[in-house]
Amino acid sequence: MARLTEFYEARVSIKSLPPALRPREKLLRMGPRALADAELLAVLLRTGHGGQDALGLSHALLERSGGLSGLLRDTPAAPGLGPARRAELGAVVELARRTLGQELASRPIFDSPQRVREYLQLEIAHLEQEIFMVLFLDAQHQLVAAEELFRGSLSQTSVYPREVVKRALAHNAAAVVLAHNHPSGCAEPSSADAHLTQVLRGALALVDVRVLDHFVVTQAAVTSMAERGLA
Repeated sequence: MARLTEFYEARVSIKSLPPALRPREKLLRMGPRALADAELLAVLLRTGHGGQDALGLSHALLERSGGLSGLLRDTPAAPGLGPARRAELGAVVELARRTLGQELASRPIFDSPQRVREYLQLEIAHLEQEIFMVLFLDAQHQLVAAEELFRGSLSQTSVYPREVVKRALAHNAAAVVLAHNHPSGCAEPSSADAHLTQVLRGALALVDVRVLDHFVVTQAAVTSMAERGLA
């Protein structure tokens, strides 16, 4: 492991790495979870740019973007990342989002709480505006639909309980999961978040729809308000 760290800290070329440590070969041998962000990106990019190989370009792009989440959020028109490669990155993110959505729709949503968190992070964590999203569930708590209902400023979102109730009835939902992002990066629920949850819980109870949880989503973390006793 120390040897591997030395290789990547030195920003060596892919060709100078032992075959077993080259990103593509390492992925095939050990699986994608064994690869660092730059290695995974290098597999996707395949080739480099301006004298850099794919791994060097990946490191440069990640440093310029502030990490993988920043790169996927913005996919800047940086040297070596033209329209075709930006389109490929966007396609990868969308494939991941759709895969998670299909998994959530195939079984009770709280059989896979980590999948819920991953799905929400892909959907709204990267957005620069505050977004309020609702996951509508059937009686077996399987996902029926996920909708962005309100979009606000960086500091607050206006959420109308009547509209949430209207959409729950339209989907014949038996329960909902609420979620919103904090563009500030703070995953701690505010007192306003707790108050909104209780208002929506009361409004939805009138039509026999349960609020199962309310998640606060950032790029680094997803906080369950139910686990905090706030939902």
